[in-house]
Amino acid sequence: MKKQILIEEFPHLMHEYEALSMEIIEQRAGEFYEQMDTRRSIRTFSDRSVSQGVIEKIILTASSAPSGAHKQPWTFCAVQNPAIKSAIRQAAEKEEYESYQNRMTDEWLTDLKPLGTDWQKPFLEIAPWLIVMFSQTTAPDKSKHYYVQESCGIAAGFLITAIHQAGLVTLTHTPSPMNFLKKILNRPDNERPYLLLPVGYPAQETYVPDIQRKTLEDVAVFL
Repeated sequence: MKKQILIEEFPHLMHEYEALSMEIIEQRAGEFYEQMDTRRSIRTFSDRSVSQGVIEKIILTASSAPSGAHKQPWTFCAVQNPAIKSAIRQAAEKEEYESYQNRMTDEWLTDLKPLGTDWQKPFLEIAPWLIVMFSQTTAPDKSKHYYVQESCGIAAGFLITAIHQAGLVTLTHTPSPMNFLKKILNRPDNERPYLLLPVGYPAQETYVPDIQRKTLEDVAVFL
């Protein structure tokens, strides 16, 4: 049994930590970077099925993320029902068409050209699963949440990492506005759509933009 003490009258457990050699730490860091560096945003999906058990583990991994006061202010809706996916696609494409035609600036549209994206989103029906992440402005009992956007952002990163680690692919999709997701999925008043991720396998012939990530020197400063 783990050693337990009381701090401010709340139980705390002894944290179990295995100290690794620097050699192993460097090896793990390098291997994980190499794995994550193969991650790409995918827009052409296969309809090959993925078990619900895999999606459950991915969501549990995302929900292990740190959050303000450990409130875990998120809900993940996992959708595989074809009729619901179709409704989401229709609503998303309606907003995306309006964005591409009237909302986006010329500069924004120019920046999107190398990605080869447009208002049509067939992956919303083809991918076997859609995971829709909602942020919770308050708890269901109306108690306060803290750092909601920051907490959900971290959990979203865990979610994307878990999908890639499992051997699946995804795409961060944020049609704006996203309120239609709340209506279609019948979510309560305390929840707001945060992120939409199609999850599955890539189509047999899938191409991704020939673009490069920034170098370490571009993104980090060591003092």
